[in-house]
Amino acid sequence: MDKKPTHSLSDAEVSSQLRAHGVTPTQQRVDIARILFAQPQHLSAEQVLSVVNCDGQVVSKATIYNTLNLFARKGLVREVIVDPSKVFYDSNVSDHHHFYNVDSGELMDIDSQELKLDQLPTLPDGTEADGVDIIIRVRSRA
Repeated sequence: MDKKPTHSLSDAEVSSQLRAHGVTPTQQRVDIARILFAQPQHLSAEQVLSVVNCDGQVVSKATIYNTLNLFARKGLVREVIVDPSKVFYDSNVSDHHHFYNVDSGELMDIDSQELKLDQLPTLPDGTEADGVDIIIRVRSRA
């Protein structure tokens, strides 16, 4: 997990944020959202499951995945797929890119101002660009 200052959100604040994005706040959704929105961070579904269930709660893996997918569809989090078996849910939904450390499994933000693209390739007919996500894979030097 990223190490950044955390802030605690009340149930009312989280519920309001969920409603503003068209998500009906249930207790499990509020609990999951509170974890995600506590700080800018990149969490896998397994990490969210572990944190949610650490207080003796029992939230199923299916509920975690369904909620994270719903949050991603509604724009509350950004889904970052670093490889077919590893997906992170990024609480920072602003335009930015990532470094992915293949040795440690850590995903780190790259400010969008630090990476410039002069132009995109010619897009297929009848399409328009919806966004550009760049993941630069890094590893420790030998």
